[in-house]
Amino acid sequence: MPELVLEANGRTWTLDPSTSYTLGRDPQGDIVFDDARVSWRHATVAFNGRSWVIEDHGSTNGTYVQEQRVHQIEIGPGTTLRLGNPTDGPLLTLSAAQAAVAAVPERPQQAYAAQAEAAPGAPVGQAPAPAAQQAAAPQQPWPGAQQTPSVPAQQPSAAGADAPPAHGDRSPTTFHQFSLGRVMRIGRALENDLVVSDLQVSRHHAEFHATPDGRFEIRDLGSHNGTYVNGQPIPKGGSATLGPADIVGVGHSTFRIVGDRLEEFVDTGEVSFSARHLTVTVDGGKQILKDVSFGVPEKSLVAVIGPSGSGKSTLLKALTGYRPADQGEVLYDNRNLYKQFAELRRRIGLVPQDDILHKELSVKRALTYAAKLRFPADTTAAEREARIDEVLRELKLDVHKDKKVTSLSGGQRKRVSVALELLTKPSLIFLDEPTSGLDPGMDRDVMQLLRGLADDGRTVLVVTHSVAELALCDKLLVMAPGGSVAYFGPPEEALNFFGYDSWADVFSAFENYRDYDWAGRWKGSQHYQLYAADVDSAAPQAAAAPAPQAVKPPKPQSWGAQLLTLIRRYMAVIASDKGFLALTVILPAVLGSVSLLINHDKGLLVNPVNPQTGVHAPNGTATTVLLILAVGACFAGAANSVRELIKERVIYERERATGLSRSAYLMSKVVVLGVITVLQGLLVGLIGFSSREIPDQGLILGGATLLELCLPIMALGFTSMMVGLVISSLVKTAEKTMPLLVMFAIIQVVFTGCLFTLHGTPGVNEFSYLMPSRWAVAAAGTTLDFNNIAPNADDPTDTDPVWDHAASAWGIDMAALIALGVVCGFLVARFLRRHEPEVMRK
Repeated sequence: MPELVLEANGRTWTLDPSTSYTLGRDPQGDIVFDDARVSWRHATVAFNGRSWVIEDHGSTNGTYVQEQRVHQIEIGPGTTLRLGNPTDGPLLTLSAAQAAVAAVPERPQQAYAAQAEAAPGAPVGQAPAPAAQQAAAPQQPWPGAQQTPSVPAQQPSAAGADAPPAHGDRSPTTFHQFSLGRVMRIGRALENDLVVSDLQVSRHHAEFHATPDGRFEIRDLGSHNGTYVNGQPIPKGGSATLGPADIVGVGHSTFRIVGDRLEEFVDTGEVSFSARHLTVTVDGGKQILKDVSFGVPEKSLVAVIGPSGSGKSTLLKALTGYRPADQGEVLYDNRNLYKQFAELRRRIGLVPQDDILHKELSVKRALTYAAKLRFPADTTAAEREARIDEVLRELKLDVHKDKKVTSLSGGQRKRVSVALELLTKPSLIFLDEPTSGLDPGMDRDVMQLLRGLADDGRTVLVVTHSVAELALCDKLLVMAPGGSVAYFGPPEEALNFFGYDSWADVFSAFENYRDYDWAGRWKGSQHYQLYAADVDSAAPQAAAAPAPQAVKPPKPQSWGAQLLTLIRRYMAVIASDKGFLALTVILPAVLGSVSLLINHDKGLLVNPVNPQTGVHAPNGTATTVLLILAVGACFAGAANSVRELIKERVIYERERATGLSRSAYLMSKVVVLGVITVLQGLLVGLIGFSSREIPDQGLILGGATLLELCLPIMALGFTSMMVGLVISSLVKTAEKTMPLLVMFAIIQVVFTGCLFTLHGTPGVNEFSYLMPSRWAVAAAGTTLDFNNIAPNADDPTDTDPVWDHAASAWGIDMAALIALGVVCGFLVARFLRRHEPEVMRK
């Protein structure tokens, strides 16, 4: 079998036909290239039994022979290849072997084995290291820990090893030629000049115009997900003039004009991701994240572990833009995530620890509603259905598609949450504690799923407490107490780095030596030089806020379309909950029936006349009955909504980040719950009033006195439902809602005006105007003439103006009641902003 000599980077290797050799930026590869255009694992050279072959592993910028991009080709003496660029990429020349010129450098694991063989009885920590390195490495302060072994000197990966390449360093996916005066239309439909098969792109999305004066501009055609220039959206239906360095974003594709041609770069998932000098400071100046830097190579799986208080959750929020770092930058393929969040947010998937789907729906139905919200409005049902089926097959969920999410196992539910994120084909996926609460078998299944996602061309970063399956990861980031980096590199080298045999020992060391400079130890190690030094070399900078126009990016659906989808989904969720449906009928029926126990034999809600004197006598029955009905409406309305926002908070946070309208979401709750609550109020009123004697003529509706009395009860239920939404938007846990619900109901009892006289009591009367029950009882009281039925015991001539038996008083009372509901709606909308990505709120 013929040996082959490979020359590159000024070095020469003799290739053994019995071994395959990996080429790329990975420092653990066989032949390492320090060039940003070369992928992490770019290609493999091997002898197939007949000839030498080079196989490209789907690299971003390609492998070239005679300026032609190749996937797999036979090579031999005299062949020349270029990696990453057909003209000036790293050059490889091949020749016949004359003598062994140089051996392929050892991998770090091989070097460790060699050290162990050289000194079988010596501790690993006694392996020789360069003098300078020994001087820089801090001594271990805890008993029993071994010194970190030295890592064999390899050519360090430069900025390209972990930092993402710029667009200018990538080879375009394809080229398109311009001609003066020509219009080039981009869209999903086949009749476009440039067809982009991406469901994030509208059927007719945008147009490039080459003007007679030689300039170019991009015009948005009313696209649903927007057209972006340098990460910032242009107005819907608007245009922008392009310069030579401007990048236009359309879905997963970006475009750049070079001369008279249009270069297209398609984001196929092979993107790099890096964090540089991330620092988060909270009130009081305390840093909970300290100068965190690391680079994630493309198509890799990275795990983040650390003890409680090490800043893992804060780091995840900083990396996703939910809570941007106060200092530092996050780079998605060399693009600043914070500054270009409006565009890049659709290329990033986030799976929180809690499920982001409505568990009451079936798997496919839940994904269908999610697809309707995330895909453009011009996406057909068949296109959405095809994408959903594709994702279900990929995650092996097609056999469970008709099952309710709540009936699935923990691991299967996590797969469904991942499936939701995969609908839009994100290139970068974050997961927060996906294995929390799962048994070891499901833990392994989930981690194997994530390994498969990375192998299929995505970059996956997972925050986890589980250390059982770390070997499946490409890189491991260990956070130390206080929010600093204690280690970043291959997981199989981590324990050796810390000098312990188990992660339990490492975490105990973190706890026992909390004041130890773990970050300093890391930065003084050779692992740092090999895996993080180049990413960390950039100077720290403040995290700039996004431009003002970036906070209002286009939405995939119109406001009305989102509202309709949300209403249909919410109704489907309610319809699937048989217990809630039964309670919505039983609760008002019971509350209305209780009022029938109050002096029902008298049957009066009017002012009785003394038969001997002919004078009207007070009627305590009317106020008592109305008190019971008002409290029942308050309780039923608030109970309907008090848990609705808190139980969906994680879902709302994620959907808001992908383009959900806050007002459409709130209005869907108001419409559905409002209809339910109003019907409940009608039932309460009909039961409480219909069997009693009421006035023959009302103030507003004439002979329809029963309806006139029911309307304030219905409006009270609606306003109480809005108060319940305020409570639900304020609390942090669902357990806190019930005490607040009880407190709200009791306060309404006190301030109805039925228990004691409110009018004429300074301060108390004015405060009662903030209570919905005050105005509802007052509106019904005007119809029943409460100033005569329940006069002031101390001074009957001192009447309450909100109880005046006049149509104007009824109108004012109802208007005040509705106004309170509107104010509550405004407050809920403001409080919901707190649960949105902070980068969207700046």
